[in-house]
Amino acid sequence: MLFDTHLHLIYPDILKYPWLDKVDSLNKPSHYEDYHIKASRLGISACLHMEVDVEENQIKEETKMIHNLIENNDTIIKGVISSCRPEQNNFQDMIEYADTQKLIKGFRRVLHVAPDNTAGSDQFKKNVNLLSETKLTFDLCAFPHQHSEIMQLIDFCPKVTFILDHCGVPNIKDGDFNDWKKSISQLAHRDNLFCKISGIIAYGDNRTWTLDEIKPYFEHVVSSFGIKRIIWGSDSPVCNLGGGLETWVAATYLMTQDWSHEEKKSFFFENSINIWNL
Repeated sequence: MLFDTHLHLIYPDILKYPWLDKVDSLNKPSHYEDYHIKASRLGISACLHMEVDVEENQIKEETKMIHNLIENNDTIIKGVISSCRPEQNNFQDMIEYADTQKLIKGFRRVLHVAPDNTAGSDQFKKNVNLLSETKLTFDLCAFPHQHSEIMQLIDFCPKVTFILDHCGVPNIKDGDFNDWKKSISQLAHRDNLFCKISGIIAYGDNRTWTLDEIKPYFEHVVSSFGIKRIIWGSDSPVCNLGGGLETWVAATYLMTQDWSHEEKKSFFFENSINIWNL
């Protein structure tokens, strides 16, 4: 049984996704119905929808779209992680909006498309710290060279629960392991940070990556954060860049084949339930 904490749904007939213009292989619809067929075959029984970096003026529309999808269909979607802009002075409005939308379980600001030190700015840190008065989480999607600034953010907000997406976005293709390894070890010292092991097959060479190449990244995250502070995600459909949902699930099962039943249960399902009080 798997809880997928990182599902992207793409509906270009409803929303605009400017970044997809630069990624031809992903620049197409990715609907819930298609995902659910695969998910049900793979034992994925629950998921969270992760924002897809839509145009800024459509952030709330994305949440409404997922809400309508759930209202009108029998889905396994248990909540959404909404996009946001903590670098702006209206972030409090988003928190108040989330308070009216029970579906919203947290926020994310994609940092690797933002100017460096966005997350290290005073306004960003102060705004994210407002989440300490809520049960909302904050996802961090940042390149390794940005890890130092997200450490500043995490330290500034000790009562906020943070989620590090995609194992900290390592450059597996070019083998940039050592610097990434060092910063992951430092990040793991922050007790309010969980690490999401999600779709890292997309960061190797899309045609030639092997399990032996991605396993050291997987193992370092597990040893650094421990079983109780890691969660699983697919990053579908971005994981298609490295072979797809089925390939990523198979790779994950192979890398955890020697784990105990309790360890697998924590990683694949229970930790996510506990983080978001589901």
